[in-house]
Amino acid sequence: MSLNPQYEEIGKGFVQQYYAIFDDPANRANVVNFYSATDSFMTFEGHQIQGATKILEKVQSLSFQKITRVITTVDSQPTFDGGVLINVLGRLQCDDDPPHAFSQVFVLKANAGTFFVAHDIFRLNIHNSA
Repeated sequence: MSLNPQYEEIGKGFVQQYYAIFDDPANRANVVNFYSATDSFMTFEGHQIQGATKILEKVQSLSFQKITRVITTVDSQPTFDGGVLINVLGRLQCDDDPPHAFSQVFVLKANAGTFFVAHDIFRLNIHNSA
């Protein structure tokens, strides 16, 4: 397989679709469809998870209902196997909590004409200045 020349469009389109589903409480459980049953990994605030079922359990364990998100930038690069590396920077606010900057990295792997999330790393950008 070779580099995907549409990596920018794929990255931006994926980010719009992923967050539209994740940020809608009634639809949030459907993010599981982006992940593979066995070949997906998520690191959420340092906690590592493997497989769509475990990732869904983590997503459903999050206590907030409302999330407001502003995307600052989406940077994408093609991978040598036809996938896409995506880095997202933004700001989010959950329920009545104060807003926080966040970063999230995705690696999309090509699979029979479509993509799945092989890797997902999420962090709030909170600095301990003490």
